[in-house]
Amino acid sequence: MKKNGLNEIVRIVVLFCGLGLIAVLFTPIWRIELDAPQYPEGLQLNIYANHLGGNVDIINGLNHYIGMRTLHKEDFIEFSVLTYIILFFSLIFIITAIINNRKFLVIATALFVLFGIVAMIDFWHWEYDYGHNLNPDAAIRIPGMAYQPPLIGFKQLLNFGAYSIPDIGGWIFIAVGILIMGCLFFELKRLKKMKLYA
Repeated sequence: MKKNGLNEIVRIVVLFCGLGLIAVLFTPIWRIELDAPQYPEGLQLNIYANHLGGNVDIINGLNHYIGMRTLHKEDFIEFSVLTYIILFFSLIFIITAIINNRKFLVIATALFVLFGIVAMIDFWHWEYDYGHNLNPDAAIRIPGMAYQPPLIGFKQLLNFGAYSIPDIGGWIFIAVGILIMGCLFFELKRLKKMKLYA
């Protein structure tokens, strides 16, 4: 066994994480659900790595009345880079498993956790911008009212209930984060034990 090598089960899990991230490219990462009496079937905004899905046109029509900017793929730089970021992490996890190196696992895990934090901050900022920077000439204006959806969870926005939750791709991201951090914790614990009995 290599001195800085990984446990075989850890290698398999890291490889599985790398391959699993590829699925994120084809599934919605996040979704915002809107419920209101006039829409008993509900409305849904699906956020993918490179586009928006769901009831985008209807939501844009509603946003126009309250002064929110309409949502368009071209307005988000994230959609032009997120696919490459996901592929980067997929590749770095696969390489970590193939190279079989603990230091690579430490670097890969740190970068992935940092990306997760930055992504959530960016998403919150995106929601804040769209919910607060309203058109003063909108048809419906309520002084002091903002329409920022929740980062995660539920929030009442006028007569709409807004739910913001991870979708399939988001749950894959979360699962990969948990598995990768678990692998790192296991490896650091194993390294400590190896040094103890060396």
